[in-house]
Amino acid sequence: MSVLAERLQALIRPGDTLWWGQATAEPLTLTRAVVQQRHALAQGGRLRVFVGIGASDTLQPGQADAIDFFGYAAGGPHRALAQAGVLDILPSHYSHLPGLIRAGVLPVDVVLLQVSPPDAQGRYSLGLVQEYLPAAIERARVVIAEVHPDVPWTHGGLHLQASDFALLIDAEHPPLDQSRSAPGPVEQAIARHVAGWVEDGATLQLGIGNLPEAVLAALHGHRDLGLHSGAVGDGIAALAEAGVLTNARKSLDTGVGIGGILMGGERLRRWAHRNPQIELRGTDYTHDPAVLAASHKLTAINAAIEVDLTGQINAEVAAGCYVGAVGGAVDFLRGAARSKGGLPIVALPATAKGKTRIVAQLSGPVSTPRSDAGLIVTEHGVADLRGQTLSRRVRRLIDIAAPEHRADLERQAHDTLRRCGAVFQI
Repeated sequence: MSVLAERLQALIRPGDTLWWGQATAEPLTLTRAVVQQRHALAQGGRLRVFVGIGASDTLQPGQADAIDFFGYAAGGPHRALAQAGVLDILPSHYSHLPGLIRAGVLPVDVVLLQVSPPDAQGRYSLGLVQEYLPAAIERARVVIAEVHPDVPWTHGGLHLQASDFALLIDAEHPPLDQSRSAPGPVEQAIARHVAGWVEDGATLQLGIGNLPEAVLAALHGHRDLGLHSGAVGDGIAALAEAGVLTNARKSLDTGVGIGGILMGGERLRRWAHRNPQIELRGTDYTHDPAVLAASHKLTAINAAIEVDLTGQINAEVAAGCYVGAVGGAVDFLRGAARSKGGLPIVALPATAKGKTRIVAQLSGPVSTPRSDAGLIVTEHGVADLRGQTLSRRVRRLIDIAAPEHRADLERQAHDTLRRCGAVFQI
């Protein structure tokens, strides 16, 4: 048995609930050791692990022989857990997580962290993330961390001293990169439509994936953009280095970009290291409705799986499988709607595998109600649903659907509005 395995077995008890940073913030050395030692750690009581967005293959369905998985998302490699039926979904607004943790509704026994080397004051940064981890650290019985020189020291949020860790080890693996493919013509067309609505001086919030990165690439002709977002990708570093992202016109945190997690690669990590112009904060700040409403021209840009003809949005289930999350989209869309000059935007390709994503009836849950829908964007244009009746929404959404699906959507529109208590004149 390795020394690390012995130490983990001394600190982690049967029946414990474990939390760690999601996506790029996963502490690979520790998480892989846990799953390898799961049978020894779970003797006398199964382990429980909170699952966020995945960026590694650490968690596998077969590990459900000793681990119960629960979480708010089934993104990336963690989709396999949902497809195998071993991921218990928490259908919660992302903004609720810190409160649920602090109230003890969501149990936390052990937190595993990836941290930067300490600064001159001996402070370890959480590096790539804050999000819900500060709340989890407050409640945890045990905090275990791994340190790696490639983890950036970042400003904002919680910093820890050596005495805060029950165990601190050297990491065997560098930080994970968030892999993305280059945007194709459809993503680029959507990005151009979105960029045409973004004003100079706007404060940006972006979801995750290829589409937000395409939008960022389309904004290089803008001026004095700001950042207040949960996720921060490589495109943010590129905008900042080009002098486009200055945060100069922000009404809050002027001159400073705010994020919850760095989800990119080496360029983003280098840019963020000891950079006072970017701060990572906890979810209870990045998603605070009062903060969002007070943000200057908050432009929230999020994705979806499908949108129905009245503006209801499904961001969770595709082809009967849970692949997304309730997440923070509703928080940001509502915040942008309340922000002076703000824009609540949901962007998606008009089709997927030949099927329309502008639909008469959702095939999954309503992740965002139609009352919170603002601008819906596809490669075919922009449907501004703000202040529009149901019948006008139907017309505008059909107009941005793929042309080959519009006639069928027209035929289904009468039934759609009849279910909603309205009439539609074609």
